[in-house]
Amino acid sequence: MESNSFQLIILILLFQLLYFTCIDYHFVSSAGTSKVGTCIETEKKALLKLRENLTDPSVRLSSWTDQENCCQWFGVSCDNKTGNVVKIDLRNKFSRNHELGGEINPSLLELQHLRYLDLSMNNFEGTQVPEFIGQMKELRYLNLSGASFSGSVSRFLGNLSNLQVLDLSFYSDQPAEKDLDWIKGLSSLEHLNLGGSDLSEANNSWLQTISDHFPSLLELHLPQCQLLNLPSSLPSLNLASLLVLDLSNNAFNTSIFPQWIFKLSNLVHLDLSSNNIFSELPDEFAKLTSLEYLDLSSNYGINGTLKRTLGKLCNLKTLILNDNSISGNITEFINALSECQNNSLETLNLSLNKLSGNLPSTLGYLRKLKDLQLRFNSLTGTIPETIGNLSYLEALYLTSNKMSGSLTPNIGQLTSMVSLDISENMWEGFVTEAHLLNLSNLKELSVGVKLGTNITLTFNISPNWTPPFKLTFLTIQSCQLGPKFPHWLKDQNELTSIIFNTAGISDAVPNWFVELDLKLDNLDMAFNTLTGKVPNKFQFNLLANVDLSTNRFEGPVPLWSSNVTSLYLRDNLFSGPIPLSICRELPNLSDLDISRNKLSGTIPLCMGDMNQLATLALNNNQLIGQFPDFSSKLLSLYWIDISENRLSGQIPGSLGSLSNLMFLRLSGNNLSGELPSSLRNCTRMFSIDLSNNQLSGLIPAWLGETMRSLLILSVRDNRFSGPIPLKICSLSGLHILDLSGNNLSGSIPSCFGNMEAFKVDLTDDEARKYQGSLKVEAKGKMLTYYNTLYLVNSIDLSSNGLSGEIPSEITSLYKLGTLNLSRNHLTGKIPTDMEKLRWIETLDLSINQLSGPIPPAIATLDFLTHFNLSYNKLTGKIPTSTQFQTKVDPTIFQGNAALCGPPLKQCVGDETTTSQSGRNDERETDDEYKLEKVWFFAVVALGYLVGFWVFFGTLNFKKSWRIAYCRFIETCILEFNERTCSFVMKMLGCLMRRRNT
Repeated sequence: MESNSFQLIILILLFQLLYFTCIDYHFVSSAGTSKVGTCIETEKKALLKLRENLTDPSVRLSSWTDQENCCQWFGVSCDNKTGNVVKIDLRNKFSRNHELGGEINPSLLELQHLRYLDLSMNNFEGTQVPEFIGQMKELRYLNLSGASFSGSVSRFLGNLSNLQVLDLSFYSDQPAEKDLDWIKGLSSLEHLNLGGSDLSEANNSWLQTISDHFPSLLELHLPQCQLLNLPSSLPSLNLASLLVLDLSNNAFNTSIFPQWIFKLSNLVHLDLSSNNIFSELPDEFAKLTSLEYLDLSSNYGINGTLKRTLGKLCNLKTLILNDNSISGNITEFINALSECQNNSLETLNLSLNKLSGNLPSTLGYLRKLKDLQLRFNSLTGTIPETIGNLSYLEALYLTSNKMSGSLTPNIGQLTSMVSLDISENMWEGFVTEAHLLNLSNLKELSVGVKLGTNITLTFNISPNWTPPFKLTFLTIQSCQLGPKFPHWLKDQNELTSIIFNTAGISDAVPNWFVELDLKLDNLDMAFNTLTGKVPNKFQFNLLANVDLSTNRFEGPVPLWSSNVTSLYLRDNLFSGPIPLSICRELPNLSDLDISRNKLSGTIPLCMGDMNQLATLALNNNQLIGQFPDFSSKLLSLYWIDISENRLSGQIPGSLGSLSNLMFLRLSGNNLSGELPSSLRNCTRMFSIDLSNNQLSGLIPAWLGETMRSLLILSVRDNRFSGPIPLKICSLSGLHILDLSGNNLSGSIPSCFGNMEAFKVDLTDDEARKYQGSLKVEAKGKMLTYYNTLYLVNSIDLSSNGLSGEIPSEITSLYKLGTLNLSRNHLTGKIPTDMEKLRWIETLDLSINQLSGPIPPAIATLDFLTHFNLSYNKLTGKIPTSTQFQTKVDPTIFQGNAALCGPPLKQCVGDETTTSQSGRNDERETDDEYKLEKVWFFAVVALGYLVGFWVFFGTLNFKKSWRIAYCRFIETCILEFNERTCSFVMKMLGCLMRRRNT
């Protein structure tokens, strides 16, 4: 059965090959001759008119002149016998500089025998597809793909009944086809490509339409067509000849894998990638024995286990399943693949799934494998020794798994290897010359272990070794590459990307490295101990990234070519002012971080005009002067951190022109004045930290009116006054509110209970919005949060002049972790339903005027680790709780004269009760002791009597025992008498001897 199917496929492919060969021969046979294929004059003039309306920047059509035989022109083919033009192939096979443009002249209609027209990959700049093409009835082949036309073709192309190949893929930026009804007239169609067309309005029977009208269809390409419905079944299927099916990049969003696909027994190529298919990987793929190409990648929802049956598709050359949720053991799958005789697999991509298991030694049987990608899974074990058998392997990606052990030196036998990425695993041991010895074609190398592990992978390579390769991309991170700068790279003069992040290098950048004269896209040497000054001779390509963070570099801030767009120099020893020339020399800078250095002086005013800037971090330096004005041209700027400096003056109103600003940190300066009202325009703001300044005035209500996305608001330790604006309660996403250390007055708004973010868990998207760091007073001390900032839920209103009662509504914020209302003038009682704050860790109500008892519910708060009620007017007994009465500092309750109970003094009335209880306990103990004595002697007497009568009663009734017992007693008496007499005689003998002496 399989043999017949395979023979059928071969016959179909041979037929197609012969068919197109015959067409090409018929079109092309006269293209290079002048004896037989002399072109017809009228058709020549028609072509010259076509040439007049075309733009040809690369002069591709220079041969189109009146003096030449048009059958010999570039892109033109004629019939050998008649001289008629039958083929025009103007496809741009070169760069964009060779694109034809202009308009298509109707003179094409004069080419009445034209069968082949290809205008693809040019740029007609949105001109309409000429309608007269619909009148060219002899066309067999039409390709307008990627030609930048506009308009719809459905009105006129449906009449080309002889058309066999139609390729309209991405022919327009806005293709206007809405359905597939217009193609019904193309009855001879064998190849259809409508990629990029808008078919969102196609009815649910679109596939049935194709099946019913094109039984001879060999290839169907409908990628990125906005199709919404993928039928799970079809009433009838007439696509037995179909070899290629491409439905990738649509929006099917289905949970049922289409079963009709498995009836396409001749299918060779299947692409359903990027379609939001949520189903198990079907076993029925085993039916598609002719399949050579299968791509189900980037559906994200294809799950289930990786089946052995899929591994038995022995004709498979390409299998791409990355970016799904496929689980299972990879070992069995690879074992199944290896069982195929003459295995054809060349590409295997299973990255970004949930696969486990080890790579088996049978991997070495996949000898035709060129591309193996297994990134971001949970694979374990080491790389098998048989990897050395894969002599055709060009790419190996094992990034971010759980693989461990030593690296096999057999990697060094992969002579075809171009890209090798084995980073972010748990390798240990050494990397030596043997691992790299024969990789003469290697261009990309990435090696490293996972951050945070205690495993060490050490490069043990002689500094005098010369590698056989010329790398363009090199990444060595979280390894021991140092302590010296790797001298074996001295001849690597083709590098464009270098990443030595956390590589254990404690050295200066050597001169020979600078003299390599590299032109870099990426230079990352962060988290080492590199010293000295940064060389200023580095050269960078456009959009280059430079990261030298967390080293010991010193001297002035280095500047290089204008191509650098990202510059990270934080945590070094750079000193002096920020160079005034930074704006001129780095005009394309988008990310600048020179925080945590020793910079001084003022911020260059020109930085406010760097209109490409997206992030600016100058924090933790010694900068002085005023905050610079920012131009409204900085449309990309979303991050500003100039905290922990010595800036003074007011926050400029121009800051409000930064409409995309999301993160603003100006804490730890000497800024004064009121918040500029223009900040209300920053409606996309996520985080504001203005703490530790001299800012004054009212906290503006517009914070809650326009900044609805705000997650963090910290203005602690300033001079703000007046009431807390009610509009603050409108900030439904707020997770951190710190207004402490100001002069605020009035009451705590009861609408705090409406702040929904303190009641729900963060989504992943919301968590990603928390960037940077923030100081928060929690658990009795000032803590700085970094990566866990998104977990903090805090309200701090301490050290103000707030009065009134604590609103009971605040207890509805059950996700609250820190509530600090200390050092105010709050009165009334503590809310009784405090048990609702079940996640609270820090509760500080100290130094107020709160009265009444401590609610017993507080004793049920299991996560409470820092608690302070001192210096209030609380009364009554401290609630009974293990956490309150053991290992608790009594000072958390002090200053409440009427408060009693452990760990403070005992409450009035407890002493008498305790004394009386003690006496009662003594009497009870004495009575219990006497009763125990009576019972003890009674039991002893009873035991004696029972033992006596059991023994002597038995002797009385059993004669043999009685005789034996008497004999035993008699023997004992005789032996005793004998030993006694012997002892007495010995003693008398001794006495007589002493007397005689």
